[in-house]
Amino acid sequence: MTNTRERVELESKLHQALQGGGIQKIEKQHQKGKLSARERIAALVDEGSFEEYDMFRLPVKSEFTMENEQFLGDGVVTGSAKIDGRPVFLYAQDFTVNGGSLSRTHAEKICKVMDMAMKAGCPLIALNDSGGARVQDGIDSLAGYGEIFHRNVMSSGVIPQITAILGPCAGGAVYSPAIQDFVVMSQSNSYMFVTGPKVVKTVIYEDISAADLGGAAVHGTKSGVAHFIAEDERKALFTIRRILSYLPSNNTQKAPYSPPADKAARISKKLTKIVPEDAHKPYDVREVISEVVDSGVFFEIAEKFAENIVIGFSRMNGHPVGVVANQPKVKAGVLDIDASVKAARFIRFCDAFNIPLITFVDVPGFMPGSQQEHSGIIRHGAKMLYAYAEATVPKVTVILRKAYGGAYIIMNSRHLRGDVVYAWPSAEIAVMGARGAAEIIFKKDASRASDPEAFIREKEKEYEEHFSNPFRAAERGYVDHVIPPEQTRPKLIRALEVLAEKKDQGPQKKHGCMPL
Repeated sequence: MTNTRERVELESKLHQALQGGGIQKIEKQHQKGKLSARERIAALVDEGSFEEYDMFRLPVKSEFTMENEQFLGDGVVTGSAKIDGRPVFLYAQDFTVNGGSLSRTHAEKICKVMDMAMKAGCPLIALNDSGGARVQDGIDSLAGYGEIFHRNVMSSGVIPQITAILGPCAGGAVYSPAIQDFVVMSQSNSYMFVTGPKVVKTVIYEDISAADLGGAAVHGTKSGVAHFIAEDERKALFTIRRILSYLPSNNTQKAPYSPPADKAARISKKLTKIVPEDAHKPYDVREVISEVVDSGVFFEIAEKFAENIVIGFSRMNGHPVGVVANQPKVKAGVLDIDASVKAARFIRFCDAFNIPLITFVDVPGFMPGSQQEHSGIIRHGAKMLYAYAEATVPKVTVILRKAYGGAYIIMNSRHLRGDVVYAWPSAEIAVMGARGAAEIIFKKDASRASDPEAFIREKEKEYEEHFSNPFRAAERGYVDHVIPPEQTRPKLIRALEVLAEKKDQGPQKKHGCMPL
């Protein structure tokens, strides 16, 4: 039986640990619009499900450590919990304790839950709010980051890893989120950069604010580091719950089924009107996606980055799917460097976690110009090609309109092991657009014609009749079926049902050499 003195000591330590860096520092967090570490966990997980580990751990003392820096838990709250009834492991850095800085003990606590997540086959969630490495710990803090990075890499493709940036994340600390699967940033108070504004000003004389250097807007629109930007912390935490609803707990499981409120056989007459008859007119491919997926629900990822391609999660007859679609509304849906990398990463994630892929194609080609060529469009475009060719999950394609040249091949064509390829009657599958093809093929004839422009227009129409339709590709088996647009949903669901137990393997190898 525990005596009164021991019980009092336990309660005293519990009270001390739960205060973090103290009531005043927690209040400062609140004044900035930030939650404390434990408040964040409570807002994220199922009520009453959090089990904390290593609450009483203290930092290892060094010659630079002061007594007033000795806080129970050492600046990070770690443990296990449930989200929608499913187990997860997580850690939340506590900015009230030494600015959430990473010490040897802090790192060991994080590594412990990462190891537990791998053993249990459960997702790992990181809530970041840290000033970086703890200077007093010297190389021990750097070693701690290295241990975390190693575990991030070993966990990649085995368990989902999701991180929220809810405060500063600078220096070496940024590479753990970068390795993880999804990064969520709150719109205010969060930023990420390798070197801060002061160093930037000192080294290259550039005067820039933390927000302009690495704020949420920057990483959500320019760098592509952040996949989701939330208005505030609570919405960021809700976003994590929503991401997990589409994912299996690990790579040996199938994505979670949810009974649909939508009919599998539902047809949509609206699909016949979304794509304009004029091939030069834009439209929003999200309208097509919404008409096809369960109840019109599409959870878009990286919405403001590389907007010429759309990626995200939906459900088809209750089963999660990954969606990749060209966006004619932005840059005519052309593939450029950012779009290729954005799609490639998503395709590989879906393949790693057994999530089937649906691809909607309307692509005129790759972005031309010296800027793209000099920046490596060949190498970066090849990443998307590689990702599709490597993926072994069920892969179904619908060609809506344009599918030209190398971009046609890369967008999950039959030639890259696409399982089923459908095309709408409006599909144009060719080496290039009719105008460009006519100018190349009939260049000499046009120069001898009395009216070269009229001659080219005539040949353009001939080319359109012969090639700018899906039937030539269907004749050769590159398109499995030309379907009426309104039947897209039932056709896709049937294809995914048939492919549900698909097995596809490549040659035995350690790993391929992706063009990184």
